[in-house]
Amino acid sequence: MKIFALGIDLGKTVFHLVGLDERGQVVVRKRCSRTQLLAFTANVQVQLIGMEACSGAHFLGRALRAQGHEVRLMPAQYVKPYVQTNKSDYIDAEAIAEAVQRPRMRFVPIKTEEQLDLQALHRVRERWVMRRTAVVNQVRSLLLERGLTVPKGAKVSGAGASPDFGRRRIEVVWVFPCSAGAAQTGTGAIGGAH
Repeated sequence: MKIFALGIDLGKTVFHLVGLDERGQVVVRKRCSRTQLLAFTANVQVQLIGMEACSGAHFLGRALRAQGHEVRLMPAQYVKPYVQTNKSDYIDAEAIAEAVQRPRMRFVPIKTEEQLDLQALHRVRERWVMRRTAVVNQVRSLLLERGLTVPKGAKVSGAGASPDFGRRRIEVVWVFPCSAGAAQTGTGAIGGAH
């Protein structure tokens, strides 16, 4: 069987495929798992495979390219105008198959594993920076409730160093939950004179 364009609607475990011929008529409508999908595409001639650029698309794109197929990823917002009627997985797959054929469609390059690793590292780091900023801002607001102001960007460095709060000293207690239901506690000092 020869398919001109195959649209794949990605899911976590189940994928929906719609294959179109050169005239745009549906010739394949199939629901399958990841292993069934790779087995199906290994035994069929497809000129063009399209998917939305979402979670798992880069892995599947590399696997389909290894089978010798031409694979293109598209942003979901560019596929949406091709959805004909009410939303369903097969209708989404058909819209993807239609959109991938368009000459002016913008495609997303398939990322290598190294690019995905670097992207993951940046995302995790960004999340840690956001959390750190949130905790610093929360501590700043709690101190403000006690009449202590900490200028933005104030840094504490070195052992025993602390920002100058005049003659007041504040004892800070923190609690970290542990896996066994117990909690670890610690104390630290913020303030001037001891």
